[in-house]
Amino acid sequence: MVTSAAKGRTAQSEPDYVARAEALAEGFAARAAEHDRTGSFPFENFRELSEAGLLSLTVPAIHGGAGAGARYTARVLGVIGKADPSTALVLSMHYINHLVMARSPTWPVRLSRKLARESVDGLALVNALRVEPELGSPARGGLPSTIARRTETGWRLSGHKIYSTGSPILKWYLVWARTDEAEPRVGQFLVPAGLPGTRIVETWDHHGLRASGSHDVIFDDVVIPLDAEVDVRKPQDWRAPDVAQAAVHTVFVAAIYDGVARAARDWLITFLKQRVPASLGAPLATLARAQEMLGAIEARLAVDARLIASFAGDFDDGVALSAAESNVIKLTVTNNAVAVVEDALSLTGNHGLSRTNPLERHYRDVLCGRVHTPQDDSTRIGLGRAALGL
Repeated sequence: MVTSAAKGRTAQSEPDYVARAEALAEGFAARAAEHDRTGSFPFENFRELSEAGLLSLTVPAIHGGAGAGARYTARVLGVIGKADPSTALVLSMHYINHLVMARSPTWPVRLSRKLARESVDGLALVNALRVEPELGSPARGGLPSTIARRTETGWRLSGHKIYSTGSPILKWYLVWARTDEAEPRVGQFLVPAGLPGTRIVETWDHHGLRASGSHDVIFDDVVIPLDAEVDVRKPQDWRAPDVAQAAVHTVFVAAIYDGVARAARDWLITFLKQRVPASLGAPLATLARAQEMLGAIEARLAVDARLIASFAGDFDDGVALSAAESNVIKLTVTNNAVAVVEDALSLTGNHGLSRTNPLERHYRDVLCGRVHTPQDDSTRIGLGRAALGL
C-alpha cells in the first residue's frame, strides 16, 4: 500500500512529469508518421525521455526515481500514446517491469537496485522476452523452448524469442526460459543485451505499431552469471496469476490505446469543422449525424477515462484487485478505443483511409490493442466459466 508520504511525493511531482511528457509529445507526434512509413525505431524519442527524467518514472524514490504509481503513470502513457503509441508501448513495458520488481519479494535486491539506478542515470530500458514461435503466448500455457543450462561458471542460454518489443534499444532482457534439470523449472533470467551469441533479427513488419521494434531475438549458448536467475519455479507454481503485474499491464496497455483513440477524435473534430462539401454549403460539423456520432465517441472516451483512473487509483491505494477485473478493464477500454476510430472512419470515408491523413495510421495502431495479453476470447471464456461455476 502506498504511504501518505509516498502519495505526497507523487502529488508534488505529477504536474511536472505530465508537463514534461506533453512537451515531448509534440515532437513525437511530428515524427510518428515517418517512423510508421519506414518501420524505423524512434531512438531520438527515448533519448529525449531519458533527458527529461521520464525513464525513471516508476523507479522507487529511494533509488532516485519519481516513485510514481499506476494512476499517474497511466496519465503519462496516455499523453505519449496519443503522440506515438509505438514509443508508448516500449515505455510501458519498461515501466511495468520497474513497478513489479519494486514490489516483488522474489526479485533479487541487488539486481533490482542495479536496474533502478541505471534507469535513473541513463538510457537503460528493460523488457520481458516471453513469446516464442512454437509456444505462442505463455499466458495460454506450455513450457518455453528456450533452455538455461547450468554449469559451474554460469547459465548457458539458448532459444528464440519473437515480438520482443523495443529490442533495438533495450539494455536488459528478462528472458522466460526453462532449466535443463531433471525436473525443469521455469522463470525469468536477466540477460544484458549484446552478449556474444545474442542477435536481433529484424522481422517486425507489422500492420500497426510499426516503430515498436518488436523483432526476434536469438540466444545461441549465451553465458550469463549464476545469479542472473530472477524468479525460477516449478511450472505448477506459475499457475496462479501475478495480480499486481496483471493490473499494471492491463491499465498501461489500456491507457496507450485510449491515447490513440483521442488522437483520432482530435483529428476528426478538425476535419468536421473544416470540411465543407459543395452540396452542403456548410461544414460537416453542422450535420446532426456528425454531432451524434461524435457524441457517441465522447461517451466511450469518458467511460475509458473513468475506468483507467479508478482502476489505477485502486491499485495505488492497495485495494484488492482480481486478474478477472484487470482483464475486463483491458477488454472494455481497447474495444471502446477501436470503436472510436471506426466511428471516425465512418464519418470521413475515403479521407479517413487516405495515407495522407493520420486517421488511417491511428486505425492500424488501435487494432493492435486486441492482440495484447489477455486476448478478448480468453477474457470472455474466463468470465463465462466463472459465472457457470466451472
